Amino acid sequence: MTNPTRRTFLKTASAAALAAAASWGFAAADRQRVFVASGKPNGILAYDWDSATGELTAAGVAAHISTVDWIALSPGKEYVYAACELDRFNGKPTGEVASFSQNGGKLQQLSAQNSAGKGTCHVALDHTGHMLLSADYGGGSAASFVVTDGKLSPAVWTERYTVHGPNADRQEGAHAHFCSFSPDNRFAYINDLGGDLIHIYSVDVTTAQLTRAGAYLTAPGSGPRTLHFHPNGHIAYCMNEIVSTVDVLEWHKADGSLTLLTRINLLPADYHGPTRGCDTVITRDGRFVYFANRDNDFLYSFKCDPKTGALTPMVRSNCGGKIPRNLTLDPTERWMLVANQNSNRVSVFARNPETGTLANEGKSFAAAAPMCILFL
Repeated sequence: MTNPTRRTFLKTASAAALAAAASWGFAAADRQRVFVASGKPNGILAYDWDSATGELTAAGVAAHISTVDWIALSPGKEYVYAACELDRFNGKPTGEVASFSQNGGKLQQLSAQNSAGKGTCHVALDHTGHMLLSADYGGGSAASFVVTDGKLSPAVWTERYTVHGPNADRQEGAHAHFCSFSPDNRFAYINDLGGDLIHIYSVDVTTAQLTRAGAYLTAPGSGPRTLHFHPNGHIAYCMNEIVSTVDVLEWHKADGSLTLLTRINLLPADYHGPTRGCDTVITRDGRFVYFANRDNDFLYSFKCDPKTGALTPMVRSNCGGKIPRNLTLDPTERWMLVANQNSNRVSVFARNPETGTLANEGKSFAAAAPMCILFL
């Protein structure tokens, strides 16, 4: 697979993609603000998105905050929350968790708090927007915060993990990587890449307190990175970074537990080089699921049974660059955007919403070390 260039796109893909867009029936739309988390000192970049053409137009720096790994939006879209992968903040050996008000696509910082440990890489809001979780890769820890009018309290709950897996290079210690909440908002999940498990907690969103409720153990040495729940409310997908597999899981509402249904290998049978599974996107109707893989750098499209969550592979395709860190569909679900961290660009691919097919050639837009893409 070759990486797309703007010239390649204009020559080989533009006419086809735009013709397809017209046939899929969308009209010109107002531009929409997009934020891109950057792993550089200018941490949140602003862009304007045109869903008719799949174009991103740079709109400057939205927030000068360093080394942002992830950004999350409040349910009402008034506030944005950021995870900053620092080794020291406010004189303490932790990362930073920050919040911003959002008005007309502009950000104003409201608060900043110490996380539980170094290298904060992810934040997630509960479904009410009253509680925030953070995960620290370097510190192998997690924390929770009460949210009041967009402002973060100091951490009200923290935990430092100690379990580690068999991979000496990647699992020398715990590495908390991802936070999520169950569909009914009663349980929280912390993926621990270093410990080969997902920690499960019952939550009180009023106080942001967590109570341990169990754990899901992945295969030894797999490195669970992310967890995404299907819209059907009973299936979840765990991306295992180290071995590039996906655990298809049944979620049990009664106790929040997860059980393995099947495991999917994302790699071609003849590939034996370096690899890291990364991120997951599920369409709103639950009919298609997409995974991103790093090092050999591809996207993998799957058809999905909306009722059972069962996946049928379609095709691997171009991710547009090196080390895809995050991918997301635009609100029309007619374009897939990929944050290619090491290529310093966001790549955009046309998508057919009926067949789920992604164009293999796209266009790319400059972004310094893009880590996460957020539509308002």
